[in-house]
Amino acid sequence: MKFLLTLALSATIAATACTAFAGGHDGNPAVTARKAHMQIYQHNLTILGNMVRGNADYDAAAAQAAADNMVILTTLNQSTYWIPGTTNAELGDETRTLPAIFESGSTAREIGGQLAAATVALAAVASDGVEAIGPALGPVGASCTACHRPYRISRN
Repeated sequence: MKFLLTLALSATIAATACTAFAGGHDGNPAVTARKAHMQIYQHNLTILGNMVRGNADYDAAAAQAAADNMVILTTLNQSTYWIPGTTNAELGDETRTLPAIFESGSTAREIGGQLAAATVALAAVASDGVEAIGPALGPVGASCTACHRPYRISRN
């Protein structure tokens, strides 16, 4: 079953990245791929967050699928789209990624490990009810924030 989930999510990521790239050949393919990856994170987090906030009915199967997708996303090899030379310093407004992510002392990989662990914990409780999802989303969000604050330009 996990193989099928991995295959389905990989196909979705590839299709999203290809579609995004096809729509904008002027963009850097690494940036396009990582933006697509982040959009799929956001999509799955929105499903779970809507359930927790009461904006959507709890659906155990949908919650589990979204949480499992988060686990798969954290295990995909992202090395081809997190590469030096693809930050806002080189590419301007095309990306909000700051050069610090690639500098010595960057904690991005460590934070990625924390995100992976948090998504595994989330997946372990996703089908236990909406009451279980909320507390498990906290560490996921904290990991996102821990990376976005030092390594991404704020929209404000």
